[in-house]
Amino acid sequence: MNKADLLELIRNGEDSTLEFKRDDVQNYDLAKALVAFLNLEGGTVLLGVEDDGRISGTSRERLDEWVAELCRVKIEPPVVPLLSWARDAEPGRDVFAIRVTRGPDKPYARVHGGHKTYYIRVSNTSREASREELERMYQASGRLRYGLKPAPGASLETFDLRRLRDYLTHVLNAPVPAEDDLGGWETLLRNIELMTVSAGQLVATIDGLLLFGITPNRYVPQSGIRAICFPGTEPDYATRADEGLRGPMVPLGAADRSLVEAGLVDRAWDFVRRNTTPTARLEGARRIDRWEYPESVIREAVVNALLHRDYSIAGTDVMLSIFSDRLEIQSPGRLPNTVTVDGMKLGVRYSRNQTLVNVMRDYGYVDARGMGVRNKIIPGMIAHNGTEPDLIAEDYRFTVRLWKGRSTV
Repeated sequence: MNKADLLELIRNGEDSTLEFKRDDVQNYDLAKALVAFLNLEGGTVLLGVEDDGRISGTSRERLDEWVAELCRVKIEPPVVPLLSWARDAEPGRDVFAIRVTRGPDKPYARVHGGHKTYYIRVSNTSREASREELERMYQASGRLRYGLKPAPGASLETFDLRRLRDYLTHVLNAPVPAEDDLGGWETLLRNIELMTVSAGQLVATIDGLLLFGITPNRYVPQSGIRAICFPGTEPDYATRADEGLRGPMVPLGAADRSLVEAGLVDRAWDFVRRNTTPTARLEGARRIDRWEYPESVIREAVVNALLHRDYSIAGTDVMLSIFSDRLEIQSPGRLPNTVTVDGMKLGVRYSRNQTLVNVMRDYGYVDARGMGVRNKIIPGMIAHNGTEPDLIAEDYRFTVRLWKGRSTV
């Protein structure tokens, strides 16, 4: 690191990616700062800089070896930092820069006194992660499947056995227990990870309720879709429609596969259909309606939002918002692991909730290739009205924005 770069960093002050440390810092304190950076977006510790930005320099011998060793024994899993010197930052005073990138194996812990402590970076401070934040890090890394968690109090009676029987017999062509064979049903649901044992009781998993629960929002309040239609181009208290879509994710079908009761995806499309205006043309004696947004694109975007949202974030549903010029589908939670918007456009596949994906694929809602953004959403909108969707990744949500565009009919 050259002197000019160092002085620019110091001038900007500590923030979510930069911290100053004196040369006499204890190894456990330095490990705490590095762990917090690893659990966010990475960052740099400047060793030999006071809290107020004054350069005091370093005098510790074999400093690079000391830092490398603490990153091996005081951080779990161990990391290899990027180390660099800024010589003579002040006359006769050197600064040592320790940089870590965003950790691929979150969550990281500081190991000290026989205990592991997980830290996150908030502005210019490092604090211990809450249980919810820790769960989200485990889930984002793929090391925790949130959907396999038990839902306390949710017994076999919380399942819609009609939907389960339809799924097993008509979708999978698998045998099912007799209606009154409760033990058989419990064994079956445990084997397919829709029920689990918690505190000695067999209860539904989060995934089981989301897919087949009679009233999943009773146990997972964030399981639905908030659907709103605004008259203008911005959110407003005045709405044309405002509905909370609740219920199981999968539909109930008849033996001939006709729809008996809609699931969440079908109900979302029905809301869009009722709150947008189609255009029509005649083909011979037949009227052809053309919706403002193509059904296949809406279904794909809704499915993606439901399947890939972060269900550990409580208090917020998937949002479906219709404006006069666009439609937005907003999914709680940041993109998992190293997934980026550019990667999604190229067809990168990922799954935060694999059981949900597997079951919805069985119903035909999910493309077997898992590249809906690349193969359905983007080309579907371009073919429909020549517009390309906006894909917006933020810290706590992901938004698919579809533009109404100009009709080509």
